[in-house]
Order: sequence, then structure tokens, then C-alpha cells
Amino acid sequence: MKTIAVIMGSDSDLAVAQKAMDTLREFGAPYTVRVLSAHRTADVARTFALSARKNGFGALIAVAGMAAHLAGALAANTTLPVVGVPVASEGFGGLDALLSTVQMPSGVPVATVAVNGGRNAALLCLQMLAIEDETLTKELDDARTRMAREALEKDALISARYSSHLEE
Repeated sequence: MKTIAVIMGSDSDLAVAQKAMDTLREFGAPYTVRVLSAHRTADVARTFALSARKNGFGALIAVAGMAAHLAGALAANTTLPVVGVPVASEGFGGLDALLSTVQMPSGVPVATVAVNGGRNAALLCLQMLAIEDETLTKELDDARTRMAREALEKDALISARYSSHLEE
């Protein structure tokens, strides 16, 4: 399986990036974690993206808040899939990061997940890698089955506890 890069614009994004790392670990997917700023270490981020395919990466996750140019800066320098994770910050609650991440020009796509959506970013990358990996496809299918079962169990508990049954 190809390695997935989890790249944060700042160490303040670690809590959101951790959700992606935990999910990748859950599926046994190899990953590398970096802190590369689109603004403070632009040359290093560019070099990383330019060499990512050659270095065995299959997808990049870019976790950034505020101006959130990281995903776009990486996507401009690779044809690997880039998944942007906007991070909520004070002031705008993540709307600034969401808009910065999702509004990419035609020809330089970035898939964008929800604000603080580190888990979904990892799952989306895993789904992309599963296109050619039947074992990973089965693991993802099994995870969806477990998730549905857990949701139905919660439904039954909540329904039994809070539903009102009127006698006729």
C-alpha cells in the first residue's frame, strides 16, 4: 500500500491531524507526518509535493486553518490526490479555512472535507487507494457494516428509553 502524507500547516493543527493519523493506523496504512507551512516554509512544501510520487506517496492530506493555502500549494506541485482539511480557528470558526481550501482554480483540484474532518480525510484517501487493493476494500466495507450496526444499536437504546407509548 502506498504511504499517505499527513501535512499540517502548523503544530497547532495537530489535534485535527491526529484524527487522520488514528484512522490510518486503524486500517494499518503507512503514513508520514510533517509540519510544512504554505507561507513560512513554501520552498520545502513545494519540494515535498514535487517529489511525493517518486517517494512512494499515494495521496496527501493537508490540514490547515485560517488562510489555509497549504492544500492548494501542495496540489499546485503534484498530480497526486490532495485532500484538504480546514481547521476551525478563533474569529471565523473555520469558515475562512473552508473557503480557502475549497475554492481552487480549475485544473488544480483539492478534495475538501468538513471543518476539523481529519477522519474523513483519511477515509477518503483510503478509499482512493482501495481502488486497486481488494484487501483494503474489504476492510473499508467491514468498517461501514460495523458503523451501521453501531448506529442501529444506538437507535434501539435511545428509542426504547425516550419513546412515549400511548395505550389505547
